[in-house]
Amino acid sequence: MDNATRLQYLEAMGIDVWLPGTVTAPKQAPVSDAIADNTLPEPIDSWEALQAEVAPCTLCGLCENRTQTVFGSGNKNADWLIVGEAPGQNEDRQGVPFVGKAGQLLTEILRAIDLDREQVFITNAVKCRPPDNREPKSTEVETCKAYLLRQQALIKPKIILALGHVAAQALLNTDEPIAELRGKIHTLNDTPVVVTYHPAHLLRSSLDKRKAWADLKFAMQIIKNHQR
Repeated sequence: MDNATRLQYLEAMGIDVWLPGTVTAPKQAPVSDAIADNTLPEPIDSWEALQAEVAPCTLCGLCENRTQTVFGSGNKNADWLIVGEAPGQNEDRQGVPFVGKAGQLLTEILRAIDLDREQVFITNAVKCRPPDNREPKSTEVETCKAYLLRQQALIKPKIILALGHVAAQALLNTDEPIAELRGKIHTLNDTPVVVTYHPAHLLRSSLDKRKAWADLKFAMQIIKNHQR
């Protein structure tokens, strides 16, 4: 991507331009490991088998009102695993995560760091749309978590970006608010996890876009350090 196009994406996000050499990552806090419940399943299954298992899933009540499950989309060998909350109406209809206004903003955010949706893998903490787009219940998140862990095991990402408190709390087995989780390196089965705001929140609270950009730069620095 040329620099002029990248600057346009940043302007659309409502954030200041970041120039190379000016990154100051948030102060790194002590690593907090995910608890034993998040241990990767053994044996690791195939991608096709996992998709086939998710599609007809009836393990929780969310199956009763869905049009279809939303497994996720993108690169099955991605460096970045991006985890949101739950499918909305548009996602439920199309079977693809983040296709509404929040999805459009997520696409712009990714482009601002020189990533296309095809280069990352995007999914949600739960694979079915909650009624009236409500927040998924903790029992629903827990029921669906095994699918998310199996996706991680198959993708083997270098970093996980948790979008919003539902995804963050599900991945890290915590009830801490997002303000306490941002700016720190967490881990899930030895994979770094960075927490930031959900794009839907950024659409409502534009003042937090600057904070989200800091989170992304932090994640980029982690990836850079990993590649050394």
